[in-house]
Amino acid sequence: MTEAEVIPAHEPLEVRDGGDMDGPRAWCHVMYGLHAVSAVSGVLSAATVVGAFVFGWPSIIAVIINYVTSDRVRGTWLATHWRWQLRTFWFAALWLLIAGLLVVTLIGIPAAFLVIVGAGLWVLYRVIRGWLALLDRRGMPQPAT
Repeated sequence: MTEAEVIPAHEPLEVRDGGDMDGPRAWCHVMYGLHAVSAVSGVLSAATVVGAFVFGWPSIIAVIINYVTSDRVRGTWLATHWRWQLRTFWFAALWLLIAGLLVVTLIGIPAAFLVIVGAGLWVLYRVIRGWLALLDRRGMPQPAT
């Protein structure tokens, strides 16, 4: 597949690795594991899930690994997992920023609480769904471009 080809969001990517993607797939498991550690630490501590996910060292390390290794999976079904994880991290950071802006207004504190809880549940969903798809050797859906 060339970079010029666009995969529609509704079409799943076929597994075409022929077994030669074991290294990158292992890195993908490591990244999901690091993200899961951050999210679970938010559940088990006084931190919020989304806060622990965005500011926790395991997730930050996973994002660094993601950026450093992304060239190895370009054009493969694993690239969808790399993008899925990055989008999860950066959208979670955006939702935290929105919640922070709502808290500053004082009137928006209840809305900020809902945003933080909703974003936390969304992060858990994305990590679990992505990791399960990786275990099944399935690509993740792509956003419409």
